[in-house]
Amino acid sequence: MSHFHAGEIAVQQRMGQAHVADRVGRMIRGDIPAVAASFLAEQPMVVIAAADGAGRLWAGELVGPLGFVHAVDAETIAVDAFPGAGDPLHDALTRPARIGMIALQPERRRRMRVNGSAIPHRSGDVAGLRITVDQVYSNCPKYISRRQIESYHPGADTPAPQHGTELDARQRELITAADAFFVATSDTDGNADASHRGGNPGFLQVLSPTRLRWPDYQGNSMFMTLGNIAVNPHCGILIPDWTTGGTLQLTGTTELSWTPETFTVGAQCSIDFTITEVIETPGASPLRWGPPELSPVNP
Repeated sequence: MSHFHAGEIAVQQRMGQAHVADRVGRMIRGDIPAVAASFLAEQPMVVIAAADGAGRLWAGELVGPLGFVHAVDAETIAVDAFPGAGDPLHDALTRPARIGMIALQPERRRRMRVNGSAIPHRSGDVAGLRITVDQVYSNCPKYISRRQIESYHPGADTPAPQHGTELDARQRELITAADAFFVATSDTDGNADASHRGGNPGFLQVLSPTRLRWPDYQGNSMFMTLGNIAVNPHCGILIPDWTTGGTLQLTGTTELSWTPETFTVGAQCSIDFTITEVIETPGASPLRWGPPELSPVNP
């Protein structure tokens, strides 16, 4: 039985990489191996992708002390944190939801992805999630900027989010300077996925206050993000400000471009993103990270 849906298969075939995807896809598991459980327990941050009640996709950070994400058993992951009241994922996750999760370890250029279903769960005074996994797999270290945690100060008050329908000048500057962001997509059945995109500053282009473009670089050939976009244009983006802890969450629609004139160096295709809502939260994360060491394989 294939791990891939029709959209993923179509992109794999268009790229001439279906045979590679079949081989790489064998690493996808329906349970949590010991090495994955250990990796999760070492992470202070994960990114969650899910749809809100209107079907809009969002990506958001969850942060906590080491061990706040841990395997309960071979099929279940506990996350002892919950999106804040101003995060669009807060209401989305108060009910059972299909979610994607990515755990990124910038210090070692490692990442792991989980797709499954989540329910809200409370452990004592701590609100969190219980995730039943469908897919568990790791990704290669390509395009991850190495950076170190400089401080962690939980408990600080988070300013109220700022809402808009287009990017202001400062937000456009933040995006242009970004070397990493996270993408929330889903298939036609609502199965969500969270992925990471990295590159040199400027790889995420601002075409206008409501339109972005980014390149798709060669990766694991499974094309889970592109495959979802091929069948469902709804998409969410999280752009973290690693230095200040701020987050910029965008939702909107995407379109794959196969026109070479839109490609940048090293791209297989490009993705155009039209913004319908902007949510910026200063100091949303208690983590502060140092400057990046850009990936040596960035185009």
